Formats: sequence, C-alpha cells, structure tokens
Amino acid sequence: MAEVVSPVPGAGRREPGEVGRARGPPVADPGAALSPQGEIIEGCRLPVLRRNQDNEDEWPLAEILSVKDISGRKLFYVHYIDFNKRLDEWVTHERLDLKKIQFPKKEAKTPTKNGLPGSRPGSPEREVRKTLDLSLQPASAQASGKTLPIPVQITLRFNLPKEREAIPGGEPDQPLSSSSCLQPNHRSTKRKVEVVSPATPVPSETAPASVFPQLCFLFLLSHLQNGSARRAVAAQPGRKRKSNCLGTDEDSQDSSDGIPSAPRMTGSLVSDRSHDDIVTRMKNIECIELGRHRLKPWYFSPYPQELTTLPVLYLCEFCLKYGRSLKCLQRHLTKCDLRHPPGNEIYRKGTISFFEIDGRKNKSYSQNLCLLAKCFLDHKTLYYDTDPFLFYVMTEYDCKGFHIVGYFSKEKESTEDYNVACILTLPPYQRRGYGKLLIEFSYELSKVEGKTGTPEKPLSDLGLLSYRSYWSQTILEILMGLKSESGERPQITINEISEITSIKKEDVISTLQYLNLINYYKGQYILTLSEDIVDGHERAMLKRLLRIDSKCLHFTPKDWSKRGKW
Repeated sequence: MAEVVSPVPGAGRREPGEVGRARGPPVADPGAALSPQGEIIEGCRLPVLRRNQDNEDEWPLAEILSVKDISGRKLFYVHYIDFNKRLDEWVTHERLDLKKIQFPKKEAKTPTKNGLPGSRPGSPEREVRKTLDLSLQPASAQASGKTLPIPVQITLRFNLPKEREAIPGGEPDQPLSSSSCLQPNHRSTKRKVEVVSPATPVPSETAPASVFPQLCFLFLLSHLQNGSARRAVAAQPGRKRKSNCLGTDEDSQDSSDGIPSAPRMTGSLVSDRSHDDIVTRMKNIECIELGRHRLKPWYFSPYPQELTTLPVLYLCEFCLKYGRSLKCLQRHLTKCDLRHPPGNEIYRKGTISFFEIDGRKNKSYSQNLCLLAKCFLDHKTLYYDTDPFLFYVMTEYDCKGFHIVGYFSKEKESTEDYNVACILTLPPYQRRGYGKLLIEFSYELSKVEGKTGTPEKPLSDLGLLSYRSYWSQTILEILMGLKSESGERPQITINEISEITSIKKEDVISTLQYLNLINYYKGQYILTLSEDIVDGHERAMLKRLLRIDSKCLHFTPKDWSKRGKW
C-alpha cells in the first residue's frame, strides 16, 4: 500500500465532456421518478450536486449506497461513479436530480453462510458489465477455473537512423506489435547516456527490420530475471502478453505465467474486491481525534460496531488505543506511560525518528496501527495476524513526546522481494515531503540488507504517484551524476542502476519507459535526457529538503528464516 497524499476538494474528478456529468442545476422534482413503493432505493443512479476543486457546481453521476432517516429527514450515502471512494458522502434530498434517476434491475438475493442476505440489488449496467467480463475470459482460463488478466497489445514505433531506409522490407516508422510499452523520445536532447545490455547482443547496422520486435522483447526480459522470477520466453506468433507499463496500479506485478498467484493467508493482503459488500463500501467512522489533530477518515475500517455511531473516536497518540469519549481518553493518559512508539529507535536526525516494531512482540500496538491506517487505505484488507510483519513508524519529536507522522510495514520474509506492504502518511503531515522520506527509508533498509525491493502491488492511485516521483528522481539523480571518460558518452546498465538504488529492475525499466528516455539509435539502446527533463528534475530536487542520512541509521538485519516462529 502506498503513501497517501492530501486530497484536494474534488480530487479525482473527470474532465469536461465525460459521460456522467450533468452540467447546469436541474430542478429537483420529488415526484419525478420514484420506486413503485414511492421512495428512492439503494442501487439507484442519478446526478448529484457537489463542489469541485475550483469551487464550481457540478452534477456527476452517483450511486445510492444507503439511505437513513434522522429526525424525519432522509439522508443518502452516494458514491460518485469513476471517482475515488474517499469522496463518498451523505447528501440531502435537495442535492439529487430525480429527473434522471436510473433504477436498479431486480436481482435475487443470495443468502450468505450466516443466513443474512447478500449484496443489494444490482445497479444499472452491472449486468452488462458482467456479460462483457465473461466474454473476455480465454477458454483455457475457464477450463482451469482461473481468471487470466486481459492481454493488451501495444503499438511500438522505432526512430531508426537513415541508413536503414534503403533496407528491403524495413520501413523506419512501421508500427510493430510488442508488449514492451517502449516508446522513443523524439524531442531535442541535451545529454545522452548509453545503456549497455550485458545479456543482449547489440544488432548490427545491416540487421533486417523484421527482427526488431524480438530484440526489443529480449532486451526487456533479459533484465527481468531475478532468481525465481520470470523466465525469458521467446515471443510466439499470435501470442499476446500483458503490458508492463507503469500506468496501471498493477505495474511490475510478479506472476509466473500471467496467472495471478494465490493470495497469502496471513498479514495485510491485497483487498479481494469480489467480497465487497455494502458495509465495507461505506465510511463507518465520522471523525478521529489523534493528539492535537482531528482526522476525517476516507474509507471503512473494522473498529468495533459500538464505536461507529460516535461523533468522534478518541485515540491515544502514543499507544493508539481507542476510547468512546474525551473523559475516557483523559483517564487513559494518566495510566499510559508511553511517549513514543514501542520498539527500537533505529534512526534519528533532528526531530525525525524511526522506530522498528515487531508485530509479534507488540501485537496490541500493531493491530491498533492497522485499524487507524485502514481509515486511509482502500486497497488492502485488514487481518489481526500481525506476527509476520515489521512496522517502521516515523515520528516527529517535541517537548511532549514522539508524535506519529506515518509508517510502513514489511514482511519478515518475502518471497516476492517486497520491501513495503503498507505505507501511509497521516493527512495532517501530507504534502510536506514525509511520503518520499518513508519510501527512501524503506530502500535504505534494503541497501543494508543487500537486496533489491519493490512495494506490494497493486499500489493505490496516490501511492503510485508517490513511487513514480521517487523512482524518477532517484534514477535521474544517478544518470545526471555520471561522468564521461575520454570524451565518450557515459555507460551504465540496468543492473548497475538497480544495485546502486536497491530499486527492483522491473521498476527501473518501467520508470525509464514512463519518462520516455529509452531510444534505439545506430544499433544501440541509449537513454536520452532532454533539456526539459533536466530542468524539471533540478527544480524538484530544490524542493526536496528532507533526505535520509545513512550515517544516522543504526540497523542490523535479522535472518528470519532461521527463526522457527519469528
């Protein structure tokens, strides 16, 4: 899970012209469109009035998830279609456009194991989506009972030198089908850094153009091998492979042959959206008071049911225990001796400290931390088995103690080379550089362990932006620091970048592709840094004031494989 950046009002809204937005304030007519029973029911879709980040009124399409009656006044919990769930809210009847209401299709309710009814009636277009999803599954997946990801075919263009134009059968701008997502940069360049592939022979100047797709395919896969990771498989005619672009939340996702591996049964796993129900889709905590801050949760968190009706949930900022009222919190503070997270302080510079917490030794704190984090993380499911995890909590020190800023967790033993399971910066500290500091610290630990690491996939939307930014700045910092020898262009390999930064090779390649740096020129793969990229990187680094000092890190990695029960 990924670091969360502070949301601005209306974040995640669509651009003008997209389906679902109804511009102009329609007049709400209470009797315009109601159910046969004379009321708006769950599953209905209709435009809802909201304010966007420009403080303008808009009418995006929304789905009614729940209806409640407070003192004779009905409130409707709405989810804005194609918007992030953190923008879901309770609205009044006056904000609904009843003239364009869409009622759900009737669907038989299936009882669950405990005898309660299953999910609510299907909303409009849901049946159509299910039909489309089933039609896209390959026959082999249906026979084996597994669900394969839908392959994506990417059009690839090479910017070939003029010498190739005279070769029969080879055209310089002919599109080629490949899964590499490689797109050359046609912009003017300022610096050129040559990439030497240790495992792929460089094609000669007279090589026919028909071999280019295979060479590009092998170039990427030759750098993706890492122990028990993927094997380099030759491209087969008519076979499509899943795209590995960074533009999706599941980029660089490890899988053996395109089939997702079975989820692990312990720890904080990727949320299984197929088991989403009406309860977990709605925020259940109104407000959280943590120290001197009041936080408004974004998502559902499985706090005890009796606490969900409270206007404010009070948390101790040192041990994260929750209470029903301010008086309960004050009584707890007279007994709580903690002024910092439990565990070992492994880093301190200025007012910033990091504490390492064992999920087995400090189970209560770890579980309370997971409950708090779930309020702001939607892509993970919460389990109370924290034994297989280590938690690294970042704090800010003042005269009252060490106040939690954010944290990340990691598995004690990860077979997929994950160095982060969940990562979060609390909303009061977002947009201040703490997110990148958490990411940088996770890679600093990987350097001490002598490993390359990657965050657990899929990343959230805001987490993907944070990791993209960190990867881009770190890799550009390495490339711009290279010095030429004897007048020649500096050379570096993907493996060397990965070893220097501890960033996994898949993430290095996807970042270079995202920045559009890789080009094929005169028989070689080169990295081209344009003047715009260099200037943008220098401006970004001037704003990045918080950095990890490796000299202040006091960390000794443990071999958890030799411990029977962690």
